[in-house]
Amino acid sequence: MQFIFVLPGWEGSASDSRVLRDAITRPNGLKVPNGYYYLVDGGYTNGEGFLAPYRGTRNHLSEWRDGHTPSNHEEYFNMKHASARNVIERCFGLIKARWGIIRSPSFYPIKTQCQIITACCLLHNLIRREMSIDPIEHEINELEDGENMVEGDMLGTIGPSDQWIAKRNDMALQMNNEWRTNRHH
Repeated sequence: MQFIFVLPGWEGSASDSRVLRDAITRPNGLKVPNGYYYLVDGGYTNGEGFLAPYRGTRNHLSEWRDGHTPSNHEEYFNMKHASARNVIERCFGLIKARWGIIRSPSFYPIKTQCQIITACCLLHNLIRREMSIDPIEHEINELEDGENMVEGDMLGTIGPSDQWIAKRNDMALQMNNEWRTNRHH
């Protein structure tokens, strides 16, 4: 529930892939350790370092409420992917709840708006690290907190890859098989 990279300033109409490409090619940009990945939504390509849900398959948590269960490995993967991505959405909800200045349109110059967003993210992270219980989050609902620092080589490019598609498929099949096995015990 902390921000690891913030890139304010892009127009809302910019494509996700264009913003991502900019983020990872900057000198101090987003770093993706080799062998690791970030979860991304369906607007992104499933490629090395960026794990996207299956397209054309249910991928919203609301679709599995009311007792519906996934019917195959792709749906199961998308359900788990959506659950993990929900943490990201909750983090944005928390920062908006905490900082009223970013909830409404701003009339500051763009440079100042970018600095305000960055400052709000930094203060959010400081609060997350220093307070054992975040009162704002407690009001919204409690979440588990996880943190992993990784050293080593980082990815420097993005793009679709057959190898990464196969990796996602293998992961989805394994997750689905474990779920089905545990469900019957």
